[in-house]
Parts: sequence; structure tokens; C-alpha cells
Amino acid sequence: MKSTEHLISELSCGDRRYRYYDLSKLDATNIDRLPKSLKILLENQLRHFDGENVGEGIVDAISNWADSPQGGGDMNFSPARVLMQDFTGVPAIVDLAAMRDAVAKNGGDVSVINPQIPVDLVIDHSVTVDQFGSEQAFKENVALEMERNYERYRFLKWGQSAFQNFNVVPPGTGICHQVNLEYLAQVVWQKDTDDGTLVYPDTVLGTDSHTPMVNGLGVLGWGVGGIEAEAALLGQPYSMILPEVVGFKLNGRLNEGVTATDLVLTVVEILRRQGVVGKFVEFYGDGLADLTVADRATIANMAPEYGATCGYFPVDEATLAYLKLTGRSGETVALTEAYCKAQGLWRHPGDQPVFSDVVELDLASVEPSLAGPSRPQDRVGLSRLGQAIDEFIELKGKDVDESATIPDMGEKLHHGDVVIAAITSCTNTSNPDVMIAAGIVARKARERGLRVKPWVKTSLAPGSKVVSQYLADSGLQDDLDSLGFDLVGYGCTTCIGNSGPLPPPVADAIDSKDLVVSALLSGNRNFEGRIHPQVKASWLASPPLVVAFALAGTTRINLQEEALATDKNGKPVYLKDLWPSTEDIQDIRKTVSGSMYRNAYADVFHGTEEWRALEVESSDTYQWQDESTYIRLPSFFDDLKSPSDTCPPIKSARLLGVFGDSITTDHISPAGKIAEDSPAGHYLQSLDIKPADFNSYGSRRGNHEVMLRGTFANVRLNNNMVDREGGFTLGPDGKQVMSVFDAAMKYQQKDTPLVVIAGKQYGTGSSRDWAAKGTLLLGIRAVIAESFERIHRSNLIGMGVMPIELDEEVTMDMLDLQGNEQVDVMPCDETLAPKQTLRIVISRDDGSRHEVLGRSRIDTAQEATYFKYGGILQYVLSKLQRTE
Repeated sequence: MKSTEHLISELSCGDRRYRYYDLSKLDATNIDRLPKSLKILLENQLRHFDGENVGEGIVDAISNWADSPQGGGDMNFSPARVLMQDFTGVPAIVDLAAMRDAVAKNGGDVSVINPQIPVDLVIDHSVTVDQFGSEQAFKENVALEMERNYERYRFLKWGQSAFQNFNVVPPGTGICHQVNLEYLAQVVWQKDTDDGTLVYPDTVLGTDSHTPMVNGLGVLGWGVGGIEAEAALLGQPYSMILPEVVGFKLNGRLNEGVTATDLVLTVVEILRRQGVVGKFVEFYGDGLADLTVADRATIANMAPEYGATCGYFPVDEATLAYLKLTGRSGETVALTEAYCKAQGLWRHPGDQPVFSDVVELDLASVEPSLAGPSRPQDRVGLSRLGQAIDEFIELKGKDVDESATIPDMGEKLHHGDVVIAAITSCTNTSNPDVMIAAGIVARKARERGLRVKPWVKTSLAPGSKVVSQYLADSGLQDDLDSLGFDLVGYGCTTCIGNSGPLPPPVADAIDSKDLVVSALLSGNRNFEGRIHPQVKASWLASPPLVVAFALAGTTRINLQEEALATDKNGKPVYLKDLWPSTEDIQDIRKTVSGSMYRNAYADVFHGTEEWRALEVESSDTYQWQDESTYIRLPSFFDDLKSPSDTCPPIKSARLLGVFGDSITTDHISPAGKIAEDSPAGHYLQSLDIKPADFNSYGSRRGNHEVMLRGTFANVRLNNNMVDREGGFTLGPDGKQVMSVFDAAMKYQQKDTPLVVIAGKQYGTGSSRDWAAKGTLLLGIRAVIAESFERIHRSNLIGMGVMPIELDEEVTMDMLDLQGNEQVDVMPCDETLAPKQTLRIVISRDDGSRHEVLGRSRIDTAQEATYFKYGGILQYVLSKLQRTE
């Protein structure tokens, strides 16, 4: 096959005609049996067929996948667009600016560094809950956000003017995934060509791991590292393995009182146990008929938590209903239906595609649930929460009945008490049903004269202004305000660790007895040290449960049976007294209209007066400021190396970290508070930055000096080399305990290579490129683990760090590492190749040696090419300079 032009057909919709690559014209018998997500990949390969990046082999492999549905084989995927948020977007634009500097330094045309496909960056990760529980909270938090992030926001406005195809959604608009779902996503993309308008599936790569949320709308997309996204927007295809696709069959319907949040926490538990890392999950079955797009998006959002690349829901009538609800045009709705039906992407009742494996769930079996205390896959039934927190408190070596007096309040604070209750995060605030349910719980509580316990910090941070509109129109916002759930901002807030400080009396009480207190949030992440440094137990829950636990004030309770409070008449109030019926919710949901969405997004790129007042210089290259503590020119492109086909051995490397299972990207590169007594804190203070002005790690990702010092600096990190929690390790003498940064710098002075060794699921969590960038800058040559999560594995390769997976017969415990060993990594074949076998030799002080096998997790030929150049961006820059 020399081209795919013969596969183009025409489609009529309204009074317009469109061209599309027609899968039914392929000479293959099993196209109809493919999962819908693979049909989208197949169309992508046909449209980008060139005989090199995309060849006949991969087209045949996908076409005939149903004959042997196990995946495998290299492929290059080219998305329609890229989505970013500011925490990951700022360092990405810093990289592009640095690449322009490198091109200019060599006398080249800097315009070659420019997005080739549309890029939308939504500023949503920077607002912090400093003020809460008052009608002034939103205004004051936004003012603080603009003050703290002035320099970062000016930099992004410069990027918007300097780069084409790059739009910035200003702060105070919403969370990127909710804005994507409600406004940016098109389901079917259009592109004008010389031969007419070409239509194809809307696909997206996002620099936030929860990008799969848009899968609920039938848009295929997933999270990638910032460096991979940068390569994609510069025209480089995304290298991947043709995936296995796990079918998740949903039957029946949810029982009365059970929410989409309860469902997704159940799905996360099931699929983590199943093992779907690196795989697609596609939902099917007649149970989908009763799930709205908002319900589906709630489930798709947490694909990173269940480990999958994506959690795809095919297009059907619910998709069209959502497009209409959110104010999309009639043309968009009609084209979506016509194209998806013509292309075989439409879901029909009884559809039974071929899958690599199948999981089933009866929706009627789902029960009210939470997840925690530190992992989203650890589901706990509502009735069992009290038992679970007691066990966790005892695990921490505490007496469950211990308490401390809260200064100035005259109250006692106990283990298990709720100190943070946050309705936040794209996972749930995009779902009107659960948001309305939270408002009704607040209304009924208000009617009974209930009050949130005084030690609870409450907040409401919706994912878009539409939520505020329907809560206000229904009067539910007044009810939420009466309990302290006032609007604090439009952003991730508590879910990303921007929970802000606890009231000093509460903070002091926690510290006085080292209490194990709880946070309740309607989010997707509750990793150790993420939500708040003083909170050891964090629980994911639906918005109405967040309100209920704020009223109860403790997690040491069975809300299925015990009263959560006493009303103004002295009568006990139970959860069932406050819980809304489906009819209650639907009566209010009827008021949600397309006009609300059209009004909310009419000026989506306009921003506030403060945003519009930001002045930036118009220039093709960025004017770096030497005194800046937010935006610094990184050194990644200072010394571009010539590519090498050999797999370099690592000799006499020392251990910087020995970790257990489930080390997250939050452990590796925290997003929250910068501790005063930490390498990053010391660095900022040396520049006369006061601790009150540190801001967060996430906000300073444009400064490599801060992020380098923040790598492995999580306060809850456990390095098995030392008997101390936090970012510590052994120094070069093998005895002295010091910060990871200080030890790494001492090793760098002696040109000593470093490695990290860990257990299973290394790199779970956010698609945080600084977790790989910081790893490189510390001098780590390889990360050796029992298994890797998909995104972080790719990020390591993208930065030129080798991910090595131990032989399946080898575990961390078998290595019996003390921390003072030396490590050699020797390739069995000198030529660099995907998945090659490596010998890992561990030498101990007593002269003994322990040799085990591992394999490179450089999985594809394209990834091997990136690694040869020292990283993906180095490769792209070299390529662009050659073709300029």
C-alpha cells in the first residue's frame, strides 16, 4: 500500500459535504469487531500514513487485532490537539523558550520552535484556599493568586503572543478537564484542506494525567509527560505500543442513593486488582444506557488511579444529549452523529466487540464508599470507615482515644477528626448530580439547624462557572454558604495540595499530640503528604458525603447507623435524614441549561481585569531575568550530544534511594508546600525570599534550581536507607544522614553515577515531568524497579534516564539492600535496542556480589532513538535544526 487516499469517502450532513478516511473500505474482515477505541487509532494511522512513521504493518496489525487481541507492536500516534494546565504548562513553555534560545544561538530561525497543532493551556492549579468560610473568600484568594503568580502569568501571556496555535484560558475560569469536557472538546474534528473539509475523531494528549476524563464524551485521549506533549505539539508523533484493550461490561443500574463517585471508587478497586497498567479500558454493556456523560466522565477521569492509559466510553445518544446541554451548535451535534454512525464508532445496544480481557460489574452491587487513607484504590465501604481509621491510627502507634485541646476554642481534637472538608476536583465538580446532592444535604442540614464542627476547614472549588450558576439559581449555594462551603476559587485547590494553612489553633493541637487527623475531599488523589503536611489520613468521597462528614466532624463513625449530629431541637440526625432522593436531584437538574454553558464560556479567553492588565513584551525569544525566582533558563539544551547506538554501561554507581512499592510522582516531586528547613527552602531564603512568600513547588516549576532541590523532598517519603521520614538518604561515607539533594551534589563533585531502586508501581500518580527532570539533574542514571507506571516510565526515557525492570523472579526484598552498595548495570548486547536484557551487579562492602537480571523498559524503537540523543526534546531540537 503506497497511500491511503483510496480509502477516503464523502459524508453529507445538513447542506455540507465532508471527506473522511473510511474504515469500511479496508480489506479486512474484523473491523466491525474492533473496540471503538482501536477504530480511532486505526483511523489515525490511515490519516497519517507515510510509509515511515506510519507503515503498512501497523495498519494491518490494528485491522486484524481482533484475531489475536493481545496488543504489541510499535506505533506512532498523532493527536488532534494538546491540553495543558499551568503546573505542567509553565515548565513546558520554559522548555520551548529555551529551545528557541538554542536555535537563536546557532543563528537559526526560531520560528521552527512553534506548535504545529492546537494547544490550550488552562490556568487552574495555582489558586490556594487561604481564605474560606466567608463570602469574601473567592475575591481574596484570587487576589492572592494574582499577586503570588504575577511573574508566571506574565510569562504565559508572553507565550500566547510569541507562539502560534497556543491559547491560554486565564485563571478563575475552571479546571482544565472540566473546561475540556464542557467547551474545548469537539468529538469530531474538522480541518480545511485543498480538497475540502476533512473530518476525523477529536483526540488529545494532555500534560495532566486526568486527561482521560474526556473519554466520557467519546473523545480518545490520555495523559503524557510535559516533554512528550512538547514533542507532540512540535509535530513529533507519540511513540507507543499497540495496546491490549480490557472490556469493562456494566450491567443493571445503580441503586437509589448510590452516586457516580461510589461507582468510580469501585471501578478503581476492581481494575487495580485486575492490573491494567499500559492498557486501554473500554466500557460497554447495557448498563451504559443509565449513565449520563457526567457519570461516565467521573469514571474516565480516574483512569490513572486504576492504572489504565484511558477509560473510553463510545459515542451514543447520551453524548448527543450532553453536547446539546452544554450549548454546542446544532451542526456539531448533527456531524457527531452522522460521522460516528458512518465510521462504526456509534454504540448500539448489545454491542460485543472483541477484547483482550473482560471484567463485569453489576451496578446494583455498588455501595456508598470512600477511598483511603492514602491510596485511591483502597476502597472502604461507608459503614466500615470507622473501623478502617481506627486500624490506621493503631498502625501509626497511637492510642485511638487520645486527644488535644484546641487553643482558644475550648474544644477537644481527637484522632480521626476531620480538619479539611473540600468539595473540589474535576472528578466530581463536573457532575451536576453529585454537586446538587451536596447542596441538598446542606439545605436539609440548615433546616435542622446543624452546623459544621468548628475545627473543620470547609471549601467549595468548582471546576467551572456553570456549577456556580446552577447552584445559585437553585438557591443551593446559599445553603452551602450557611455551612461554610463558600466559593473559594475555580481550580484544583485541595486535590493538588493547595489546601492552604489550617487555622493556627487547630494546627497547634495537631502538633501537640501528633494527632492522626483526616481530610475529606471529592477528588481523585490522596497520596501521603499531598493534601496537607499535617494530615496523615485523606479520604476520597462524593460531594454530599464531604458535607456529611464536615457535620459529623470525625471519620471514627458509622454514618449508616450512627447519628452524625443533634439538631436544634435536640433530636439525633442521621445521614438518611439528609440524603436526597433521585427525584429531588432531577427536579433541580432540569434547571441546568445550554444557555448557562454558552454564557460561562462566551469570553473564555478574556480573563479578569487583573489578567488583562498584565503587560508583556512582544518578542520571539523570552527575555530571561537573572533575579527571577520563578522563571529560569534551564540547562537541558546547553550541550546537545551526538547520538550513540550503544547502550552505555553504568559502573560503580551508588544508591541514592531504596524505596518500597507505590512510590508516586508526588513522592518524587512534590507539588505542595515548600518546607522552610529544606534544600529548596534554604535556596529561596538565600535569595531573600521569606517563607510566607515561598508559594508551592508546583508554582515554581519554571525554576529548575527549586525543583532540583525539591526532588525526593516529600515529607512522607520513606527511604529504606535511613531511619527517618522525609527527603533523606545516606551520604557518600555510607553513614551520615543528609538530604537527598546534598548527597547528590557531593556525588556529582566526584562524578559518581547514581541509581534508585524501588518496588512495584514506581511513578504512579500525576504526569509530572519534573519527577524525571529532577531525577536527571540529581545525577541518577537509571531507576531500577519491580514495575513502572506508564507515564513516568516514558518521562524517564524522555530525559535520558534508563528505566530498568527487575526480572519477574526478583523482588526488592531479595536484594537485601543496606544503602552502601555499589551497582553496575551491564548490557548483554552493546547495541541499544528496545527491551534488551541487562545484568545488574550489586557489590557489598564485605566483597560479596549479587547478580540479577533486568530488562530495559525502553519499549519501542522510537524511544530508543530518543534515548540515543539524551532525551526526546534533544532529539526534536536536533531534527528541527537539521531540517530548518
